[in-house]
Amino acid sequence: MTLSHFLRAALATVFLVATNAGAQAAPPPVSAFFSNPEFSGALLSPDARHLAVKVNGPNKRERLAVVNLLDNSIKVVAQFSDVDVGDVEWVNDERLILNTRDLQTAPGDLRYGPGLFAVNRDGSDFRQLAARSAELIRSTSIYKLLPWHTYLTGQRGAQHSSAVYVRSTVYTPTGEADYESLRLLDTLTGRSTSVKPPGKVRRWLLDQNGEPRLAVTRERNIESVQYLDPDSGGWRQLAQFDAYLGGPDAFTPLSFGPDGTLYVSARMGNDTLSMHAYDLAGNRIVPTPFVSLDGYDFSGNLIVRQGKLLGVRHLSDALATRWFDPAMAATQARIDALLPNTINLVSLAARPATPFMLVTSYSDRQPGKFTLFNSDTGKLSIIGETQPLIQPGQMSEQQLVRYKARDGLDIPAWLTVPSGGSGKSLPLVVLVHGGPYLRGSSWQWDAQVQFLASRGYAVLQPEFRGSTGFGSRHFRAGWKQWGLKMQDDIADGARWAIGQGIADPRRICIAGASYGGYAALMGLVNDPDLFRCAIDWVGVTDINLLYSGHWSFKSDLGDDWKQYGMPELIGDRTANAAQFQATSPIAQAARITQPLLLAYGAADRRVPLYHGKQFYAAVKQHNRDVEWVVYEEEGHGWTLPQNRIDFWGRVEKFLDRNIGKDSAPAKKE
Repeated sequence: MTLSHFLRAALATVFLVATNAGAQAAPPPVSAFFSNPEFSGALLSPDARHLAVKVNGPNKRERLAVVNLLDNSIKVVAQFSDVDVGDVEWVNDERLILNTRDLQTAPGDLRYGPGLFAVNRDGSDFRQLAARSAELIRSTSIYKLLPWHTYLTGQRGAQHSSAVYVRSTVYTPTGEADYESLRLLDTLTGRSTSVKPPGKVRRWLLDQNGEPRLAVTRERNIESVQYLDPDSGGWRQLAQFDAYLGGPDAFTPLSFGPDGTLYVSARMGNDTLSMHAYDLAGNRIVPTPFVSLDGYDFSGNLIVRQGKLLGVRHLSDALATRWFDPAMAATQARIDALLPNTINLVSLAARPATPFMLVTSYSDRQPGKFTLFNSDTGKLSIIGETQPLIQPGQMSEQQLVRYKARDGLDIPAWLTVPSGGSGKSLPLVVLVHGGPYLRGSSWQWDAQVQFLASRGYAVLQPEFRGSTGFGSRHFRAGWKQWGLKMQDDIADGARWAIGQGIADPRRICIAGASYGGYAALMGLVNDPDLFRCAIDWVGVTDINLLYSGHWSFKSDLGDDWKQYGMPELIGDRTANAAQFQATSPIAQAARITQPLLLAYGAADRRVPLYHGKQFYAAVKQHNRDVEWVVYEEEGHGWTLPQNRIDFWGRVEKFLDRNIGKDSAPAKKE
């Protein structure tokens, strides 16, 4: 019996049920796109003899199970009656550490932290290591539970003892995260010891031996990179620069190689970030790039196995792997030949004693699929899929396009056109990413985009100026351009789609969340002739409100960001007061007469509900076509499947009425 057959029979829950592409004519229901993933991943043990997986239990809570890859036996080793298993890491070949999350509770109703627990792969010696609330901290004759704000590091660690490093967030009296402490925790005894920090550490970096080797500290807006020298045993400063604005000498520590080499991302006078080695003895970045990407900022990580650097995983238009090791390059080619239509990311165990490798596969049309590859036999065994109800044959192609903004700046954008049609004169949704100072998307399956495409809408996702990942010039061109040139880039994208014959100029809607919601509202203000309607969820409605907050709810935007980052990247409240007024959706609400769908979370701390309430109160005085919904328990986005399904069901009806099958033709100007 193959592994996939065994898992299906043994678990009878979430593993792959094969589907035939195109077997059903109707598009998938909303729930197929926005339900929780039915399979959320797997993790090889350091020796690759076992596989940790999360599976649904009878109470619909995710449990942790361990599969013996040598005999296909499986055992559930951790489960909870009131919560789901969350993140999981292997401590060593025999033991795992995990936290919890509640997939049935939204942020506004959460009352407990994630906790920490450890268990052996056979289910023995289950132990709680960190409390889930302040009230639950207790002492025993052996150990005291760590506080609720203790978390996994997300780094692989040494994996050869019973101990792991964990981090603990230390908060200011006002509730803001101040710094991260680091502790070495023995998962068998519960005892822990603290690591002496070089200051207020915001980020810790372990080396390939699993030991703390680097810390990034911050005081106000000044960030310092501190190195723990193994020879002296003391910390020494490598560099210092502005945390928000960077500078010519700024760099980001990425990872340590197996030989102790520190790798960083830096510009070194170029427009884009590249990966460089850092000369620790000379305190300088090695000028020649280790990895550089044409037209993209480097973002990625090292792939190490058995003390050897095998390759680098990085992001350009899509995730890819650059193998330095010829044997792994050949293995990648074998896997790609078996899975020819997907990106296939290979995960390796630290010290494998078996030929098993974990493969995560996806494409623009296919959600994530997980398989095991046996490098001896060349066979693949399917483990599970994230969204098994999605049939790739019903999904649509996503492509990276580029167009010119009105001032000549090159704007990348992601274009998805519904499959099976002419691809011409379509209703268009311009979907604006949040942030805004981050990378919007990459070549991948996107539930929101594919849902819209399945309903007949073309989708354009502009990487407008200010977006990261495309070089410094593109990023810095967006500073202080909320509602101005950033907004022009979005409108220019819609006009490009019209000029290409893709979009019907009378049927274009703009939509987005957070900053994207702000841009959706400003799209109606700046370009009323272009956008027929807008959808804003959890969107900023006034820049001043980001600064001032409101008595009813404290924003989670840090004071340092407000004092040092926002004035430079977004604008200064005094110097740019007139600009803030002209680019405030609340102040300009009387100019918005197009149909609107507004949705907010009452527990949102990033863009608190008063943003939405004040705008709704202002716009409804002049606009009767405004739909308003508040999800009382939600924060900055929808965490509960029922809320995602409800919201996107509303989106479908709203678009149908205004630019879709039920819309009346708009008059030509």
